[in-house]
Amino acid sequence: MAWFPGPFLCWALLGFVYTSAPGLAVEVKVPAEPLSAPVGNTAELTCSYSTSVGDNFALEWSFVQPGKPISTSHPILYFTNGHLYPIGSMAKRASLLQSPPTRGVATLRLSDVHPSDTGTYLCQVNNPPDFYTNGLGLINFTVLVPPSSPLCTQSGQTSVGGSAALRCSSSKGAPRPVYNWVHLGSSPTPSPGSMVQDEVSGQLILTNLSLTSSGTYRCVATNQLGSASCELTLSVTDPSKGRVAGALIGILLGVLLLSVAAFCLVRLQKERRKRPKETYGGSELREDAIAPGISEQTSVRDDSSNGLLETPSSASTVTTTKSKFPMVV
Repeated sequence: MAWFPGPFLCWALLGFVYTSAPGLAVEVKVPAEPLSAPVGNTAELTCSYSTSVGDNFALEWSFVQPGKPISTSHPILYFTNGHLYPIGSMAKRASLLQSPPTRGVATLRLSDVHPSDTGTYLCQVNNPPDFYTNGLGLINFTVLVPPSSPLCTQSGQTSVGGSAALRCSSSKGAPRPVYNWVHLGSSPTPSPGSMVQDEVSGQLILTNLSLTSSGTYRCVATNQLGSASCELTLSVTDPSKGRVAGALIGILLGVLLLSVAAFCLVRLQKERRKRPKETYGGSELREDAIAPGISEQTSVRDDSSNGLLETPSSASTVTTTKSKFPMVV
């Protein structure tokens, strides 16, 4: 009786033929771990393959932005028929470590990496009639960026017994920075229970504020490439002291106003005392006064011979404003 191999043995023999026969399989190998490089440096995205390179051999590198599906990939460079064709925005910065890439090395070299170069890179090898695998390798690549100077802000009720929130955030940094707050100066540090911070969000919560909570707080943003910091000053006020101070100021203002009023009153009294008394301004009638309208005095002498009073010739005549005739008394 003739012997025929079982189904399992047939599939095993068929798989052995496919994997051992040249030109039937393309195997692409890329790093399992994500790759990274500091901004501005040159990065090498390692990719190797195994196949029997023929006339139809083709290599393609493409790029996918973070969070986007592979179907939206953009080509970077393409090698076929012995020629290399750089494509897209990375064309001037992209090259192959081995050119031509026909000896199993398809590593991509990317110079002067930018933050926008972060994403997924596809290394794909096609070598018809090799169709046993898809010949595709995926590499996750991150451009490392130091944290930018963070911005420090505060909010909340900064009075004794109140709560305040301090926030810190850097606009740039890859990987994402972690944040740490510290209280500077010689004043006592707030108790741990009243000081809670989140290193991921960069938020510091201060509860049950006291006067010792006042001072300068520094936030430090840190990642693999470096650190940056910012500071802000927190001033905690005591409302009760404010009320006492307000009352004190009111009393002082009242005393000042009374002092000014008293000074003005005393000054006014002194001015009144210095003024002279008023005198009667009318005219007094004198016996020897000259009547109005008379220009000269009359000279009188006693005439012994006649016993009469007469005006001598040498005497001045008495005149009035109404008549120029001499009057004899």
